Amino acid sequence: MSTAIDTPVEDLTRERNLGFLKNPVLIALVITILLIVVGQIVSPGFGSYNQVLAMLRVASFLGFIAIGQTIVILSGGDGIDLSVGKVATLGAIVASKIMEGSNDNLILGILIPLAVGCAIGFFNGLGILLLRIPPFVMTLGMSGVVTGIILAYTGGVAGGRSAPALTALVNGRWLFNIPGVLYLWVIATILVTIFLRRTWTGWNIFAVGANRTAARLSGIPVTRTVLLSYVLSGFFAVMGGLMLLGYTETVFLNLADNLTLPSVAAVVIGGTLVAGGIGGYVGSAIGAVLLTVLSSFLTTINMPESGRIIINGTVLILLLAVYGRQRKLRS
Repeated sequence: MSTAIDTPVEDLTRERNLGFLKNPVLIALVITILLIVVGQIVSPGFGSYNQVLAMLRVASFLGFIAIGQTIVILSGGDGIDLSVGKVATLGAIVASKIMEGSNDNLILGILIPLAVGCAIGFFNGLGILLLRIPPFVMTLGMSGVVTGIILAYTGGVAGGRSAPALTALVNGRWLFNIPGVLYLWVIATILVTIFLRRTWTGWNIFAVGANRTAARLSGIPVTRTVLLSYVLSGFFAVMGGLMLLGYTETVFLNLADNLTLPSVAAVVIGGTLVAGGIGGYVGSAIGAVLLTVLSSFLTTINMPESGRIIINGTVLILLLAVYGRQRKLRS
């Protein structure tokens, strides 16, 4: 009786297959599809073409904010940006005030809020790099500062309206009846992926996130790279706020506040290591879709708001626990 012995090639093939099955991006995609299928069974129409497009449109707002969050987390150093929700809200409020429901000031209504977002990200980076304030503390404190700015700027009453062109971009249906914001999101995903994977700056972000000491010894501008990461986080937070403004056509004082923690969850679900240096944005985008579909599914089965919050928080805790363990293993 003979005993089969696996060759090194067979072992490598098996490891690759198992690695593919453990791919966080693939797992998130499969779970998303399963949720849509189950939702369709529970509530016919949940998986319809138009309903899926509606969920993707809502996911895009979180997706834009998650771009910056992904870059910050990839840059390592326990990087995280807890000010993104407030920055997105501020960007939308400033834009609505400038636009005032007219296309005349559309360009200024986009450029000025984006500049404000970059400035806030710049100060976040300075506090973390120069004052040595932990990212969690610095960005949480900045969230409070931005809240004060919003109250001072609005007097406690949000006003203004989206420019019709911005609303048409977000809510209008284009080729294949797909909302314009989804085309913009796809373009942003492609550009960000190219930036991270095909440019020196993108490679520097991965290198700094993997090991800052080694990166510094290799001549990589660590300070400039980390600072850029937080500037980009502020930029894309405002992008998400602008898309939300186009969707709602008006603003609220807490418009995007509830997207801060989901932006972190989307990044973690997508496979980006919380320690930095490993991951990418495509996974974060799928994570944003998964969270949106999950929220829609819980609404469909009449889950109370309290239950949805508990479930979302539990998912985030479990994911952070899993990836925290991976961080120890890598160390």
